[in-house]
Amino acid sequence: MSFRDKFFERFPALASRNFVLFWVGQFVSLTGTWMQATTQPYLAYQLTGRPFDLGLIGFAGTLPTLFLALPAGVLIERHDKRKIVIILQAVMMVQALTLAFLTLSGRIQLWHIVVLALALGVANAVEITARQAMLIELVGKDPLPNAIALQATIFNAARVLGPSLVAPFLIFIKENGAGWAFLANGVSYLFVIIALFYAKTPFKETIIPKPQKLLEGLREGQRYILSTASIGLLILMATTVGIIGFPFVQQIPVVARDVLAQVGDSDAAVAARNSALYTFQGVGALVAAIILAAFNPRRKGWLLTFGQAAFIFSLIGLGLTRNVTLALVLMVFLGWGTVTQLATMNTLIQLQVPNELRGRVFSTYLWSLQGIAPFGSILVGAMAQNWGVPITALVCGGISLLTIGGIHLFNPFIRETVG
Repeated sequence: MSFRDKFFERFPALASRNFVLFWVGQFVSLTGTWMQATTQPYLAYQLTGRPFDLGLIGFAGTLPTLFLALPAGVLIERHDKRKIVIILQAVMMVQALTLAFLTLSGRIQLWHIVVLALALGVANAVEITARQAMLIELVGKDPLPNAIALQATIFNAARVLGPSLVAPFLIFIKENGAGWAFLANGVSYLFVIIALFYAKTPFKETIIPKPQKLLEGLREGQRYILSTASIGLLILMATTVGIIGFPFVQQIPVVARDVLAQVGDSDAAVAARNSALYTFQGVGALVAAIILAAFNPRRKGWLLTFGQAAFIFSLIGLGLTRNVTLALVLMVFLGWGTVTQLATMNTLIQLQVPNELRGRVFSTYLWSLQGIAPFGSILVGAMAQNWGVPITALVCGGISLLTIGGIHLFNPFIRETVG
């Protein structure tokens, strides 16, 4: 067997020209997205100095998913998913360029950041479901787990690269470095938009939707989830980390400036530490994504369990340490655990669900993960404001451990799931 054959056997999704076009364009765009995701809370904390405001921005960015994710799952099954993704990527580009203009012109205020986070959240609420449902149309069913893992790989490679690129903007461009980072993100969207114009969807199935109303379509999807225990429990676990686990990451700027404060700190030192925390989290996430893409472990139930354990115990560890080096190590495990559990849950759901219900089931998963996250963002932000970030980390980690640990304890079949 030639090297080329071995390569495509290991990475079957890369044999699809259409997927590669999208994959490369998406990587550039995601790098810009992570530049903005790192810069935005840092800028907001500079403007107000209140941890609660970071939770408020997270609330605004995820609130639209609460209202739009479920109906979006019904609607995208009736339209061309590729065109939906192109349109919404263009909307995101306008959002990033507006943020750049306000920052570079010196007009930026907290309410601008909140409103623009809300606008981005509206686009994301629909685009994420459309993009995930589009993957099978690019590569087909057999390479789908590899496509999902490769998507996670570029997402997390961008998570490493994006924050790393932010540091020079914030350190060396004394005036409006944040604005130039936002501008770079706006330009990056062009790459994925152009790529999707050239990509085709050869595995797209022509499914004639039932002549049913929106609520009937929603109920059909929920009945399927409730009757399929494995998917229902996966969504329940996603709900737990979505409301009490992942929102803690929004407090990283507070960890960088206050919890890990050093004698004689300068703004440049805090900015570098903030970027390093995001970067190390990205390193762990990238390692997880590469393992999933290259090896595609079959015992996905156990892999999910290990990923959840790594995330939860790293979160608890962050509540106990004041050492920068240890915090960076914990961020690596936090990133590894985050991606391992998310990619595994995504794969297990997509492999089980029939095509005609794919959008509705995935949108429910997205809703459980991000739709109720606004309340988690406000809750975690309020806890951090009143109790301090270390206690908040311990509370969030403890609740996640009790809930997810309990699900595994009473449903051991989850750990034996293969895919």
